[in-house]
Amino acid sequence: MSICSMTGFASSQGTLDTHAWSWEIRSVNAKGLDLRLRVPDWLDGLEKHLRGQLDKGLSRGNVSLALRISSEAAEGQRFSVNATALNSVLHAMAKAETAAKSAGVDLDRSSVADLLSIRGVLEQEQNETDPAPLVAALKKDFETLLAEFVQMRGDEGRALEKVLTSQLQHMDDLRRQAVACVAARQEGAATAFKAALSRVIDNVDGLDADRVAQELALLAVKADITEELDRLEAHIAAAHDLLSKGGAVGRRFDFLMQEFNREANTLCSKSQHSALTSVGLEMKAVIDQMREQVQNIE
Repeated sequence: MSICSMTGFASSQGTLDTHAWSWEIRSVNAKGLDLRLRVPDWLDGLEKHLRGQLDKGLSRGNVSLALRISSEAAEGQRFSVNATALNSVLHAMAKAETAAKSAGVDLDRSSVADLLSIRGVLEQEQNETDPAPLVAALKKDFETLLAEFVQMRGDEGRALEKVLTSQLQHMDDLRRQAVACVAARQEGAATAFKAALSRVIDNVDGLDADRVAQELALLAVKADITEELDRLEAHIAAAHDLLSKGGAVGRRFDFLMQEFNREANTLCSKSQHSALTSVGLEMKAVIDQMREQVQNIE
């Protein structure tokens, strides 16, 4: 199983008797699964079915699904006026006219054609035929659409996997450079430590020898980045494991990026060596690039 991206798009069209339809589904990244459906409400039970299918097929993402249906005007097709919509429009027009008069503004008179052209005022009456066959056809067609959509998110996921694998290799190369820098700084660190120790000894009169020893030991511990480098190695291995496992691993990957960043920050703060600091800053840059990719993983 491979990882999937939360970014995807698919569309399709179909027909049945006098009806024609078009689907469009797209998604972007999100913390959870957010479904936004636009489906004609006269298709009984269809929206509930679509939500159930999306819940089964997807784990995360802001998903928008739109279904548009048109029908050929049969002979004798009738239209009706939506009284509620018309009253709402007339009320709004009256308020606008009153406000215009108060401001001394003349408005053009609206015609009946203007009113009927407003969306929702004039409605095409639905045929009294049973919508069940159309709903069944739409359900079957949606299976193909969803499969194509999931396939695209999978293709995007495989592309993400290649990018992340390359970035993890870069991180491991930088970790190895950091190990080499630690070895290179040992001589300089030893010299600096001896100088610091001499200064302490020169001013040790009246101080507790045990306390001095503790402080010196603390300085040595603060400069040691062995644990940070070990944890970075473990995080790199954990990231490869997540890529190998696949599935909905985006949240765990995001948490792992926080751990990567924490170790890189600590390495830079303890560095005391220009080459090692440079490596740490490069690590932080790569981690930021990885985080951008990880935000799209399902």
